[in-house]
Amino acid sequence: MSTKPVITFRDLTFEWPDGTIALSQVNGTINPGRTGLIGRNGAGKSTLLRLISGELQPTAGHVDVSGEVGYLPQTLTLRPDATIAELLGIDPILAALKAIESGDVDPRHFELVHDNWDIESRADEALHRIGFSAADLGRRVVEVSGGESMLIAITGLRIRRTPITLLDEPTNNLDLATRARLAESVDHWPGALVVVSHDLELLEHMDNTTELYGGSLTTFGGPYSAWREYQEQEQRAAVQAARSAQQALKTEKRQRIEAETKLARRERTARKAQRDGGIPKVLAGNLANWAQVSAGSLRSTLDDKVQNAQAAVDAADANVREEEHIRLDLPDPDVPAGRRLAKFSDEDLTIVIQGPERVALIGANGSGKSTLVEQLVHGSPATNGHPRGRLLTEHIGYLPQRLDGLADEASAIENVQAVAPGIPVGTIRNQLARLLIRGDSVDRPVHTLSGGERFRVALARLLLADPPAQLLVLDEPTNNLDIESVEQLAEALDSYRGALLIVSHDVSFLERVRVDTVVELDGHGRMRQRPGLSS
Repeated sequence: MSTKPVITFRDLTFEWPDGTIALSQVNGTINPGRTGLIGRNGAGKSTLLRLISGELQPTAGHVDVSGEVGYLPQTLTLRPDATIAELLGIDPILAALKAIESGDVDPRHFELVHDNWDIESRADEALHRIGFSAADLGRRVVEVSGGESMLIAITGLRIRRTPITLLDEPTNNLDLATRARLAESVDHWPGALVVVSHDLELLEHMDNTTELYGGSLTTFGGPYSAWREYQEQEQRAAVQAARSAQQALKTEKRQRIEAETKLARRERTARKAQRDGGIPKVLAGNLANWAQVSAGSLRSTLDDKVQNAQAAVDAADANVREEEHIRLDLPDPDVPAGRRLAKFSDEDLTIVIQGPERVALIGANGSGKSTLVEQLVHGSPATNGHPRGRLLTEHIGYLPQRLDGLADEASAIENVQAVAPGIPVGTIRNQLARLLIRGDSVDRPVHTLSGGERFRVALARLLLADPPAQLLVLDEPTNNLDIESVEQLAEALDSYRGALLIVSHDVSFLERVRVDTVVELDGHGRMRQRPGLSS
């Protein structure tokens, strides 16, 4: 495999029309093979992909790519009548082939087909890997689930064999089986592949891990877990170096103080000797001048040492990353172990959530998880033949997949005050700070905040509500969050003493929040209860 970079960034800068700078003078490269592109929410990962694809143009600097680029954004925009062939992106080629077969020798058809005469057989082979076939090319996209649509679109990029492919959060809303199919496809991906994802399991299939941090791109040869281990070692070394530098600075400052004390004592002794007349005046004057020059030279040397030590501290501190953790003082929702909070029923089984129980709701795409949650929360009629949910408490907090419960023009504080009118503003401000929303961010309209900040405001509304929720219902809460934000969410939920009902395909996240019970839907109105994720 060639080691020449497939993408090169040179002083890349991008500024949005309102003046917000998304990327500033980014330099770096992306190598051949499979690359996981990671970074915090707001670092500019999605913007970087759009610049590589040509969807956006740089404000300054350059993006150099070594070939044609295929790009899959986070959200697919599809017409209701679109076919699977259109979703794959091969519909024009199939139409040109059909015209040629019917005798139409228009050169445009041959130009469009180019070297893709076997496109249908390639499509059939690729579709078989994900549970479809060429016979499905004419089916409408509305006949398949959202997760299957995403997987088909990814398969289309593979079929088209572009030298470079970009995938932005491809596992969002994919069920466990579909994620496994995607991972298998990634393992045999032709050409260079760049994946932005918070899915730790998918990132283990990468050859390289490239981080966008502080406006710079750094690449590590290996999957995310190896990068994380290396980064933790680097941070331990950086912290130790910072401590050593700080200790050296303290030593230099102490020595500077001790030297100044000695110089002052020496000057007092010299002045006393001059007053007492123990030595000739000329000699005393010469000694005084020499003492002043010597003291000045010593002070200058010591000052240089202190300045150098301070510079070493600053350099060492710059290598230590800020690792902020969520720490909340949450009100106790007072949920006794026997308190029944919600129940689900199908024809054969009734499942009750009671006490501070943590329940995961899983199932294949299209099995009805979100529908069941919506029916539970809003009390809408249940679909015939499907499980029915019923709330047994009024104190519930709900976080849907879309963060549409926020008042966009209101500030973070005002959004929390709306659900906690009795809590003092100062307390809300302190709690928001512990959710890493601080400074002027707490007073700005929430529509001006980053996606991660908006999510934490929505989370604050749930966790700080007065009276506190006895049951939190979260529908795919990790979608579109970076890895660090997912970890912060798990930390926040660890402080919550009520019950949790979480819809998620993210196994590592469910393990971190320590779910007690797993309820699986099969899509045919049947539920299955099991004690853990591995059973």
